[in-house]
Amino acid sequence: MKFRLEGLVPALLTPFSKNGEVLYDRACALADRLAVQGVAGVFPCGTTGEGPLMTLPERKKLLEELVKAVGKKIKILVQIGTFDTASTVELARHAAEVGAVAASVVAPGFYLYDDLALEAHYKKIANAVKSFPIFLYNIPGCARNALSPSFIIKMATQVDNIVGLKDSSSRIMDMTRIIDGAPAGFNVFNGCDEQTFQAWATGANGSVTSTANVTPELFLNVIKNVQKGDFKKARAAQTKLDDACALFQYGKMVAYYKEGLRLRGFDAGYVRGPQRELTAQERKAFAKAVQAAGLA
Repeated sequence: MKFRLEGLVPALLTPFSKNGEVLYDRACALADRLAVQGVAGVFPCGTTGEGPLMTLPERKKLLEELVKAVGKKIKILVQIGTFDTASTVELARHAAEVGAVAASVVAPGFYLYDDLALEAHYKKIANAVKSFPIFLYNIPGCARNALSPSFIIKMATQVDNIVGLKDSSSRIMDMTRIIDGAPAGFNVFNGCDEQTFQAWATGANGSVTSTANVTPELFLNVIKNVQKGDFKKARAAQTKLDDACALFQYGKMVAYYKEGLRLRGFDAGYVRGPQRELTAQERKAFAKAVQAAGLA
């Protein structure tokens, strides 16, 4: 299957009310804000979007609302992975029906699976929506089960509609092996914010990122300069991005991203438990650091 998606795709935050209800209108407003800022698409229901903490009906409705609100402006690559195969198949069929351009399937977690189990899992999902593009999603730090380069290349070669990868393993060497070994046109998206420059320089064609919810301009500057071949400017831009990742404590607490957006004038709501909000002391220190970095 021929399918190409390129550019910056923020891992969309999911705004919740204080009582834990999904604020669909806020999510759509954030996606629209990002569209105006120049992103290629959004990635709802992922790790940053607290997708694992949402019910299947909530995930379906969020996708439907996003398609209606921004589906004609930007691409929607939805994360549909769950702990079990049947639920993931259900979300895959829904995504194909309602207008997502593709779906990303995180490796199932909790239990430790071998490659035979993972192969059966992914093939059953892909075969349920044979005309719909599927991305693998490798994030062993959260999902426990790592997708090896040989496994990814095998799936990309054997399954026609497995057309891409979101790689959050932080292993650039593995990414290079995948780019070299997968079929021509296979989409490789970097999922590690601090390695944006390195990933694009080695041949990645997309980024799914957490920090881009707040500072998409930093990512776009890195990507633009790599594409121009100006690696000196790209490295300098990556240094600024690294500083922002450290400021937002990348990968630790979703609440920092939502607080960062509040400081930049957008209400991204609350997190859902067992995620926690920042304490008053943390908010004060964070606001001071954001101001000092010129990001507020």
